[in-house]
Amino acid sequence: MHLFDCSWLALFLTVFISGHFTVACVSLYLHREQTHQALVFSPWVSVPMRVWLWISTGMVTKEWVACHRKHHAYVDREGDPHSPVLQGLFLVLFFGVSLYRKAFKDPSILKEFGKGTPEDWLEKKILTPYHKWGIFILLGLDILFLGLISGGLVWGLQMTWVPFWGAGVVNGVGHKFGYRNFETKDYSKNVVPVGVWLSGEELHNNHHYQPSNPKFSAKWFEFDMGWLYIKLFQNLGLANLSKPSQEKLTLAASLN
Repeated sequence: MHLFDCSWLALFLTVFISGHFTVACVSLYLHREQTHQALVFSPWVSVPMRVWLWISTGMVTKEWVACHRKHHAYVDREGDPHSPVLQGLFLVLFFGVSLYRKAFKDPSILKEFGKGTPEDWLEKKILTPYHKWGIFILLGLDILFLGLISGGLVWGLQMTWVPFWGAGVVNGVGHKFGYRNFETKDYSKNVVPVGVWLSGEELHNNHHYQPSNPKFSAKWFEFDMGWLYIKLFQNLGLANLSKPSQEKLTLAASLN
């Protein structure tokens, strides 16, 4: 019998630890640092996040970044890779990953929108060429520590976490339902109260108003868990905000 071979603990690990950590890595590393270059993490922070995303999602940094940058360039109009306004909420909510993969098949997207992403030894030799293998390492670890049944259950839920919560809810619901703090040229909306679960990504209208602002919350009642992590890393000397990001934070503070 495995030490952690019990269904309630397996579910707890998936929902409150593994799932949240995965979404946090997407928000902090892929989204705020790589896509919008709002800050720079120390390798002591970015490398573990890159490796975790490799084994928990199998995503390639350049592909995710290119797709999301194109989303901002053509948001909710022709050319947007995953707009529920154009493709329907059901498709984006439940099959958002397929829309990402469809976008990756166009090499011009990577060339135009994928610039500036890592091209070091780790990326070239392991994370990109073997991106499909990482998730099977996670499967092995889940079975090793949780047992065959609980481990398989946890792995299955881990494989759906980012496709549904990260891609579906944020990209789908975040452009259909919720409230708006700012008038933008799209249909982005803030969705609450799932801030802790999605590391602030649910504050979608705020983000579309200022994409390169590393802080997604704008009102007193909004909570950006990702920003809390960033402040922690800053205090530890493991993260630095870009100059434009610092200016946006100063402006936002003066308006509140």
